[in-house]
This record gives sequence, structure tokens and C-alpha cells, in this order.
Amino acid sequence: MPRETQIRRTAITSPELTPPVGPFSQAIEVDGFIYFSGQVGQDPTTGRLVAGGIAAETERVLRNLSAVLKAAGRSFDDVVRAGVYLANMNDFVAMNGIYAKHFSQPFPARTTIAVAALPLGACVEIDLVAKA
Repeated sequence: MPRETQIRRTAITSPELTPPVGPFSQAIEVDGFIYFSGQVGQDPTTGRLVAGGIAAETERVLRNLSAVLKAAGRSFDDVVRAGVYLANMNDFVAMNGIYAKHFSQPFPARTTIAVAALPLGACVEIDLVAKA
């Protein structure tokens, strides 16, 4: 059956971040929404995970996501959903404290999931969905 409508996808890339090393985009805009790939606390100048544990990593993750939001002409106020992945659920309170500083009410819908491991040995990874 032929497709009647082509989906138009537009890649969004921040010049402030290291380009992805795999076959994915930092974010994709489609049908009025922007879907952000997960970010870990990778320092864009060194390519390494920031030191300092969950608080430092969460702050860096949110700064990285902010850079991609900025490249899309958006901010955290446009975020409608967040996915948070923690290597240790005991880090939830610390992550949540940093996370709360970047969002305002009404807060985005959010899921927090404990995972076995994350890229670069990270403590936290966060992905977003925002209104374009």
C-alpha cells in the first residue's frame, strides 16, 4: 500500500555540543513536536563525563539539553515530557533537586526509570519531548 503522506523530519543540532558518535540526531522535529535524544553529563569540550557524581551530571545533562532546545528556538518552558534514567535509584532525590531548578509549573509529564547501566558509565540520562 503506497504512503499517501511523507513524514517530514528536521534534524536539530546544537553547535555547542559534541556531534553524536552514533547514527542518531540530537533532536528531530516532526508534526509540531521535537523529540530529543537522551543526554548524559558529557562535557562538550572534553567529550568526557563530568566529575562530581549525580548532582554535577544532572546539571550538565540539563545544560546540554538546554543547548539543543536553544538551537530549536525553544526553552524548558516548551517541554511537555521528560524521561529520566538513573543507574542508581538512590540518586533520585539529588537528581530531582537539580531537575526542579530548570522547570516551572505546570511541570512536564515525567517517567523515572532505574537502568542497569548508561553510556560512559553515567549516573543519569534524560530525554525530552517539546512543543515545536
